[in-house]
Amino acid sequence: MKIETTPREDHQMEMVVELETTQMESAKRRAARKISEKAKIPGFRPGKAPYDIVLRYYGEANITEEAVEILINENYTKALEEAGIRPAAAGSLENIESTNPPKFKFVVPLQPVVELGDYKSVRKDYDWQAPSEAELEETINNLRGMYSRPEPVERESIAGDFVTVDVIGTKVGAAVDEEPAFDRNSYPIVAGKDEKESEWPIPGFSMKMVNVKAGDTLEFDYTFSSDAEDETLRDQTFKFTVIVKTVRSSSLPELDDAFAQKTGLGQTVEEFRQRMRENIDEESRNKYDDEYFEELIDMIKAGATVKYPSQVLEHETEHVIEDLKRRLEQQNTEFDTYLKMRNTTLEKFTEEAKPVARKRLERGLIIDQISRAEEIKLDEEALRQEFSKTWTEMAMYDPDFSKVTKGGTQVSNELVDAVAMNTANRMMTRSVLDRIKAIATGTYVAAETVEEPKAEEVVEDAAPAAEEAPAAAKPKARKSKKSEQAAE
Repeated sequence: MKIETTPREDHQMEMVVELETTQMESAKRRAARKISEKAKIPGFRPGKAPYDIVLRYYGEANITEEAVEILINENYTKALEEAGIRPAAAGSLENIESTNPPKFKFVVPLQPVVELGDYKSVRKDYDWQAPSEAELEETINNLRGMYSRPEPVERESIAGDFVTVDVIGTKVGAAVDEEPAFDRNSYPIVAGKDEKESEWPIPGFSMKMVNVKAGDTLEFDYTFSSDAEDETLRDQTFKFTVIVKTVRSSSLPELDDAFAQKTGLGQTVEEFRQRMRENIDEESRNKYDDEYFEELIDMIKAGATVKYPSQVLEHETEHVIEDLKRRLEQQNTEFDTYLKMRNTTLEKFTEEAKPVARKRLERGLIIDQISRAEEIKLDEEALRQEFSKTWTEMAMYDPDFSKVTKGGTQVSNELVDAVAMNTANRMMTRSVLDRIKAIATGTYVAAETVEEPKAEEVVEDAAPAAEEAPAAAKPKARKSKKSEQAAE
């Protein structure tokens, strides 16, 4: 077997494999026998028809096609190993040269490659500030509002009132019979909240609910920004009609020990306030960290070179869509219904999801490469403890997971391994983020590391996870209609 390789600009490799003439002839004989085993040839038992008879019934093309399939299965993986190619996804058979001996031309997507550049010179201060006492008081009052007993009022609403509205939002320029993108009846909201990007249906909607009274109708247009959280809404304008149904005032309960106990956040007001402080600090820090690391990784990426084939991006796009489907299922919403609400098709949505997938893919590749460059290791005991914590939380809060694991049900090695790998990946990501933060702030001091444990060793007898794109993934040759009939 002779192999010639030619790299392509799209991060794929052309691989021409030249086989011996005898290999093709032998494969054709085996192909004819395989066809005859599944075909009905008068006068012959399955698999017993001579080559010439099979050739007469099914033709040279069908036998050659089956022979190509046999040769690919036998030689593709061997060729990859000899050429030293590690594919990122299944290759494709581009051409068969009818030479003597025959040549097979494959196109193989290559594993992503990341050159980090001088990432250690990137600097970015970390300046998280704890929420103020005023913000703590606002959060506490919001929680008190959830325990209040609202009463209908005839006046215009003020900040803190509970307002119930019907909301309809239609894309500007949409067809008359097109379903609204936003449609919700009796939607409750607290008037006068601070503007939030995640607020439904638009940022700042609660501010529009100030100075309204029951029976009012509001109409306004809103254009979503180019970086809106929902990528399907970016740069699109919608016309909203809001009908105010009720306005109710709220009388906040007393902030005393009884209220603290009712919330489950402490036995006393002091304990309650301490827990609330911890909660808003954690939420604030998490939000700051999300923005900080997003910007920091983008700064590192600016000096890096990231290469990958289109197949890898397509695979990540599928993950983005699957993640959305799972979130919609948790909200009892079908994906098809979501597409109709957004007035789009799966094909269009897939294209819209690609920028999100590209960003997620490239950041993940950079994090992986930094973990290797920095030789970051995980502590085995910490990994075991994190696994135990993750398993317990999933059993408590994930209904599907608890169904699988409760009642002494035998848990599969695959499930154990999946949780172990997920735990290890999260811990590694956190370790990498901590490292680049230390580098960026100039506080990193190199230290000795311990031996990295294997994720599959986190729990006893956990089976190793299979890679999503196995190196031996084989391209398939399309069968003709006649050969498919022969196989039936």
